[in-house]
Amino acid sequence: MKINIKAFLSLTVLLAASFSACKKEYFNRPPKSQITLDNYYQTAEQVRTSTTILYSAPWFGYCTKGGWAITEISGGNGRTWSPDIINFQDFSVTGTNFEISSVWNSLFIEVAQANGIINNLPTKVPSSVDQAVVKNALGEAHLWRALAYFHLVRIFGPVPIIENSLDYVDNYQVNRHVVTDVYKFIVNDLKYAEANCSPAIRTGSSPSNARVSSGSASALLAKVYLYMQDYTNARAQAEKVIASKEFKLYGIDVPGKTFSDLFLTANNNNEESIVALQWTGSGGYGRGNPFQGAVALNGIITGTGDGYGQMAPTFDLMDKFDATDLRRKPTYMIPGDKYNEINQASGGYTVPSDANSQGTHAQVKKYIVGTPADNGGVGGAQSSANNTYMMRYADVYLILAEAVMAGAKTSTDPVALNAINTIRRRAGLSNLTVIDRSGFVPNPDYTPGSNEKGKRWPTNYKDDLLDERRREFAFENDYFFDLMRLDGFNKTEHPIALQIIKQQDKGTSDNSNPPQRYGNGYLTNVTSANLLFPIPATEIVADPKLKDPPVAYPFK
Repeated sequence: MKINIKAFLSLTVLLAASFSACKKEYFNRPPKSQITLDNYYQTAEQVRTSTTILYSAPWFGYCTKGGWAITEISGGNGRTWSPDIINFQDFSVTGTNFEISSVWNSLFIEVAQANGIINNLPTKVPSSVDQAVVKNALGEAHLWRALAYFHLVRIFGPVPIIENSLDYVDNYQVNRHVVTDVYKFIVNDLKYAEANCSPAIRTGSSPSNARVSSGSASALLAKVYLYMQDYTNARAQAEKVIASKEFKLYGIDVPGKTFSDLFLTANNNNEESIVALQWTGSGGYGRGNPFQGAVALNGIITGTGDGYGQMAPTFDLMDKFDATDLRRKPTYMIPGDKYNEINQASGGYTVPSDANSQGTHAQVKKYIVGTPADNGGVGGAQSSANNTYMMRYADVYLILAEAVMAGAKTSTDPVALNAINTIRRRAGLSNLTVIDRSGFVPNPDYTPGSNEKGKRWPTNYKDDLLDERRREFAFENDYFFDLMRLDGFNKTEHPIALQIIKQQDKGTSDNSNPPQRYGNGYLTNVTSANLLFPIPATEIVADPKLKDPPVAYPFK
């Protein structure tokens, strides 16, 4: 496999969290001269800043399009006509797809950068530097490496586990490793992070909240255990996070703040943020959040000449929102909605009556923050300054509810009910008295041949937790992964996910008010094999071992 073992991003670039213009590569070789490394880590501040790169630049290739194309378009929350990502909509993505390569390279660059820190700090930092600072930096690096692998394994399945990129300078032919070992590796990294990162009680929205903590590691562990269906440990970790009081829920623990406030640039690094990518929004393409530029309806919203409307909400997603759900308007726009936080100088922005970039008469709002003037003068074309959440505290509550149920179809357990109802109360919804996860149930409204909402299919999928997660985290790059775990941990066949996907209305409509759906967005030929994304073809050509069956990882 040609892993293109080129020069690492320079140490200066690494520490400044800026992104090299060089081609994104799988592995990166440290500089031949060790003078920079030997001389750099001399102070506590230099050690602290060594991890800054992990919070942004390497993730850019994942965030540009590939990440949300996989999770939101393939997951059924978004639809598109954009030719560069439309294959994610019908699961016809091949190994030659540019966005797949971007995702693969982006995540392995993050792994390589974390490896550089993990393998260099212990030997390059003098004893004069407080070891607590060194341990915290190493904990951060282990957490971010774990998070990159958590994405890799959910997207590609078996992938190579790389602990030290230098091990492959002379022999870059590598095998993939079995999924269970990748998860074991992730858990080990997160346990290390939990033990070595310092705790941090979040107060207000502040740069001091930007870095991950021991509570961040505990929360991610809860999520990873949930995916592994280790409900006992998932519950224990979720309860540990809640008891730690490191994080708070907007609108519940933080009065005066709402769900909508979570996605304003002014509230970056708020009390609900567990792990977040940090974007500067200045310095040009590659240093800011690219999501608004790609997805916002138009340039009036962005004020920077972008706003390409490349993804819009599906009817299937919109059907999941009750009219009283306070998350609807902050999640997606419909004609007539007014947003005072956008184009503030002109008195706000009202969605025009003909807003219809992708055929559903709705547009994405979450992460759409407006012009640079709306954001303290910061931002540029395809470069907003708002953070990208990798995990929010709300997730911990829904993880707890699911872990308590431990695979049961229904539950009236007060702990589970309190957890899910806490999230529902913030959304303005009534409390559940029972959590129902019955699965496919007969649809009393079934009408053969109908394209009307709820009448097309003989069965509906009943899952209160899945629906709550979908409403809460729509456009936060999570829903596709939730679908993939419905059939169990480490499964190659996905009959439940497939049936749900086939019943999703990803279609378009006419210009009536309300719009009449065409019923042209249903998939019929998707298979379980389509639900695992292909490794980039260039990587397989260069390293034929990636085609071999995955092998066990030799843990030390």
